[in-house]
Order: sequence, then C-alpha cells, then structure tokens
Amino acid sequence: MGRNTRKRRTPLATKAIAASAALALGGGGLIWANFYASAHESNNQTWGGNQTKAATAQVATLSCPDVGQKLTNVPTRARTDVAGELANLDRQITDAYQRLATTRDAQARDASFVQNSILQPLNERRKVILDRIRLEITRVGGAAPTDLDTLATCTAQSANQTNAGGQQQGTDGGQQQGGQQQGGQQQGGQQNNGGQQQGGQQQGNNGQQQQNIGGQAGNGPVAADFVDITKVRPNVPGKPRAGRNASTGTFTTRCGVNANKNHNTDNVIVAPGVANGAHHLHDYVGNQKVNAFSSNQTFLQAGTSCQNRSDLSSYYWPVVRVQDGSQDFDQNADGGGKEGNVGKILVPAQAQIKYVGSPRSKVAAMPQFLRIITGDAKTTTNGLANANAHWSCTGFENKVQLTTQYPICPQGSKVVRTFAFQSCWDGQNIDSANHRTHVAFADAGGNCQNGFKAIPQLTMRLVYNITPPSVQNGQVKNAYAVDGFPEQLHKAATDHDDFISVTKNGLANKIANCVNRGQNCS
Repeated sequence: MGRNTRKRRTPLATKAIAASAALALGGGGLIWANFYASAHESNNQTWGGNQTKAATAQVATLSCPDVGQKLTNVPTRARTDVAGELANLDRQITDAYQRLATTRDAQARDASFVQNSILQPLNERRKVILDRIRLEITRVGGAAPTDLDTLATCTAQSANQTNAGGQQQGTDGGQQQGGQQQGGQQQGGQQNNGGQQQGGQQQGNNGQQQQNIGGQAGNGPVAADFVDITKVRPNVPGKPRAGRNASTGTFTTRCGVNANKNHNTDNVIVAPGVANGAHHLHDYVGNQKVNAFSSNQTFLQAGTSCQNRSDLSSYYWPVVRVQDGSQDFDQNADGGGKEGNVGKILVPAQAQIKYVGSPRSKVAAMPQFLRIITGDAKTTTNGLANANAHWSCTGFENKVQLTTQYPICPQGSKVVRTFAFQSCWDGQNIDSANHRTHVAFADAGGNCQNGFKAIPQLTMRLVYNITPPSVQNGQVKNAYAVDGFPEQLHKAATDHDDFISVTKNGLANKIANCVNRGQNCS
C-alpha cells in the first residue's frame, strides 16, 4: 500500500549458533521454532508453550520493497489484474519467509545460504511479476513507474533492526524528536522505558545483547515489543480548538464484537478475487458477506450485524491472539498457524464505532462504497510513514498512546486498540490505486488540504480482557499480538483497520447532518 504524501508523519514511538526445529503443536499446523540457544542458556532448556524464548540469529526476517506504494496511477481497467499480481508478490514473500524460518540449521552451516537459496530465487521471481505488472499497465495505455525494476530486490533484516518495529531504534513515550503528531501520540526518542529496551536491542542475562525473534511460532513478538504503561510518560497532546464552523456532533453505530466469529483471511480492498490475500485473520462486523469475491452488489444484498439495519458498512481488523501455548480453529490453515498466526483468538469485550466531525468545518456525507485503510500492515519493513496504531489501557487512554509497543496494563485495566481514520476526501474517488491517495488526514490544525473536503471521521475503539504479560530475563510470558503477515513479526505498529462505506435509506446523509448539527446520535 502506498505512502500518502498528504498524510502527516506518524510518531516513532552474530551468527546462529544452534540448529532449529519445526514443531507441530497439539496436532496443529507447522509452527516454526527458530529458537537459538544463547551462550548463557543450558542446552537442555525447553520451551514451555506460554513463554517466548530468546532467539539469536543473524537473519530475523526479509525486507522487500512494497510495490503497491509506487503504483499511484494505475488505470482503472488494469487495477484488478495489478492487484492480483501484487497478491502474488505477497505470496512469494510468505513462501520465502517460511523457507527462512525452517532452514535455520542450514543457515548456521553456510553463511551464504540465505542469499543464494532464499533471496536470489525470490528476487528473480519478483522480477517476473514486476514485468507482468508493467505489461498490465501499459496494455491499457498507462505508464508504469520507470523505477519498477529497482523494487525487485529483497534483503535480509537482522533482529536488532526489527526489535523496535518499523526499522527504528526508539520506544513509545520518549521525548519528542521533531516531526508532527497524529492521533494523540508523539514521536518517541531513544529512551529506555521500564528497563526493557534500549536502542532496539534487548539486554540479556550476563550483560549480553540478544537479538531475538521469539514468539510461539518463532516470528514474534519479543520482550522489547512490550512496555509497562505505568512507566511511559504522558504523550497525548491536546485536540485542535474548534472553530466557528466546526462540526461537533457524533454518530454511534452499534455492530457488536464479532461474537458470531465471522472471520476470513481475505482482503477485498487490497486483493479482490484472491483467497487468503491478507495472510492473516480478520474480525468482521457490520456487513456479513465480505470476502475476496464480494462486490458492491453483494454488499447491498447482505445482512448486517449493526443494530441500525441501514448500516451495511464493513468494518474489519486483524484479530488479537494470546500466545499461551494454545491453538485455535485455524491452526492448520492458511493465514493461521500455517503462516505463524498462532494462539487463542480473543473476542473484544467492547467494540465502539463512532463518527465524529471536523474542528474546522462542516462535513460532507461519505460516498457510497468509499474504501479506507488506516495504518500499515507492513511497517516492520516499510517503516512508520503510514503507521496509525494506537495501543493503550483503560484509565490511560487520555495520557498514553503507543504505536511501536504493546502495553502491559496494570491489574484491573484492559487493553485498548483505537483507530482514527483519514477524515479528508478528494471529492471524486471511492478508492485509489494504492488505496491511500483518495483520502488524507487533516493537518495539525484540523484542516483538509489540497482541495480535499472533510467527511465524518470514523473512529473505532476495541477493548480486550487480557491477562498482563510478564517480562523476565529478556523473555515475555503469555504474550499477546495482532495477526499479520508472517515476515512482519507481529509488531504492534503493523496494526491497521479497514472500512467500506455501504448505507441505505439515506443513512450517509443522516450521519453527516447529525455531526454538522452538533448532536449525539445513534
């Protein structure tokens, strides 16, 4: 998915020395155990099922250029075919990562194994797909980016490059280090929160630095991905002051928490017509007929989980799992255990969906079938330019919001994920080639720029009952994490949310009118 140049930047918040094994847990799917004993660990140490182990390896994951970011001007007639080829690129990365994760013994014996046996074949296959993308664009009269060939090369990424999430060496809640604020968070400086992380590396026993991949499936999260929220300094700035023409109302739609377990691993926005295009599991509320093969007509004919039967919109997000050694229904499935998304799926205790107004102007009604993706599922390799993750705890939401780490909440407090979607629309398109450039975030003062117009801002708040993880000696016990692409290592910054606006009986206008009049409606 492409970078939106109108979007404000979000905050920042060794060789292998032992062979690995692939484990099948409880009869489940292939779970990669790339656990490398550190020099201070005993050889007979075993994994207890509910504890992420320190893992030392030269290569943690693969970093591939996100081709979709470059494709901002794909002709409409070529978009379906191009989306299919982009999905092929994702599939290639997934396959290569699986090979990386299950060949640690070969990597330990041969320093050139990753380059010769994984990266070189992957890069050659990517060139073929990029040639197809160029052909699909040019055959309908479009112009493909001239630098498309440069996007073929993937590289190996070490654990210390990924520990902080998004190729950065800081933690949430640090000192502001320039840049702008978004969604109530600040750019983190290089600070050690609670003694857990410093400079993107985890301090191990005996003073040794550990690079670790960790996690129940061997692809994260790690101890450095968690922080005691009580030890993070407040980082939520004040909201822009409302102007004379502000739209101050709210409209709440109640659509449930996906208690009926409406799941799939598709993504009809990014990969239409491609089964398992997301490579991770989504919760769906609202529209009940959303999968890779759904169309706008399908949406209109579907039922809804929303109390307001005129709200047929689709609201979907990656599931959260607790890695306590358990497995769920998809332990042998694509997008689930076969791709490193393991553990017990957690149903939110609460799911609040609310539309809010603009502090600077009235809002226009959302157009039918508008698609918006907020956040970036690939920040571990893309960086944080499009990250929009917000993690906190009940009782702390107005004080601390985290992007690159998961919170460890105090006893009695619950984990909270919130999403604040783009609230400016170009006034013409319901989608764009990279699914970003038709919408944008307002600036620091709440204004829409470049001729964009304000629309009701979709906000979502998901609350979870999660037993707080514990971090001891560089290991995290009972970790939780958001589902993601396997090579993204379950980093907190990869959290994202998807939305398709589908309404009937004039609901879109009712939402805008309610917000514009300053009313609180539902």
